[in-house]
Amino acid sequence: MNAAEQANSLETASKIATVVNLFKSEFPDARADLKPWANDPDTRELVDPESIDIGFHLPGFSRLFQSRSILLQIRFHEDSLTHERRAIGAEVAGFDHRGKRWWLSTLDHWAFEGEDCPVPEVGEKLRSFLKEVLVVFN
Repeated sequence: MNAAEQANSLETASKIATVVNLFKSEFPDARADLKPWANDPDTRELVDPESIDIGFHLPGFSRLFQSRSILLQIRFHEDSLTHERRAIGAEVAGFDHRGKRWWLSTLDHWAFEGEDCPVPEVGEKLRSFLKEVLVVFN
């Protein structure tokens, strides 16, 4: 779900801002997009209400990222006994004019998959960023 829609408390809004700042501290040319999903019925059907989604747009195609835009999805689960909502994982995916080119998930084995993956240096920075994202939300 769009981060702008999930920022329904001061605490959540602050954590979203922290995540944006963490990304921009590593990749200062990126522009954050707190509403990466279109607001139409077809898109709404695909959106996970248990996630916070943030887009990051690069100034043109990046050879280092092998993409033009990055989508971050932070996934949550609410414990049925304690009603505590915790981040259970995060994913990033790179997109260009052809669609999704690569992805990395903390829910799996932390390895990049896809057609054209980022260069190793950027890959390590993205792994480190995802670790920090999970710390922020937990």
